[in-house]
Amino acid sequence: MLTTRSRISAVAVAAAIGAATVASPALAGVHTDSVEASARQVGVPLIAKEIRPPAGSKLVGAYIVVSGTQTYTCAVPEGAATGVFTGTASVPEAQLIGTGGRIHHFGGPSWQSLRDGSLVTASRAAGVNVDGAIPELLLKVETHSGKGVLSRADYINRLRTSGGVAPAGSCTAGQKASVPYGSIYVFWDAPAS
Repeated sequence: MLTTRSRISAVAVAAAIGAATVASPALAGVHTDSVEASARQVGVPLIAKEIRPPAGSKLVGAYIVVSGTQTYTCAVPEGAATGVFTGTASVPEAQLIGTGGRIHHFGGPSWQSLRDGSLVTASRAAGVNVDGAIPELLLKVETHSGKGVLSRADYINRLRTSGGVAPAGSCTAGQKASVPYGSIYVFWDAPAS
């Protein structure tokens, strides 16, 4: 159940996102599913053509990261004393809220509905770089588990990213760094092939 504080935060975030929502009905909208819907409205922002889901895809749900980190592990080349954090091996840990309630996003990468337990894993299909933030992505769902809000998801967009970039500078073997990030995740049901 949402607390008063989280309702206020979610509504404020939804209002800010709503200002950036595009007018195209195929790629935009505010979707709700319950009495507490005003706390879960998340608009679908503009999607770059390189990372759009297949034509004819239908919106399953949109979710905003309310708390999230990308955790990086130091990569040290053989024979070197120090290494660097690389952006290719981060592990997400995030709590999302949106049209279908709350979702936990974690390593895999995986997304699991806290409402009904449905779970998906996905892999990167395409990306668009964002200055000062992790890339926006199109991910293809690889596995489904359980029945529920995520059962129909075939593709996922990670949009309007902020933060989450691997730290600069040197590090030592095994050192980890968790970097806060924000984004909107949009789940899509692609037309049958």
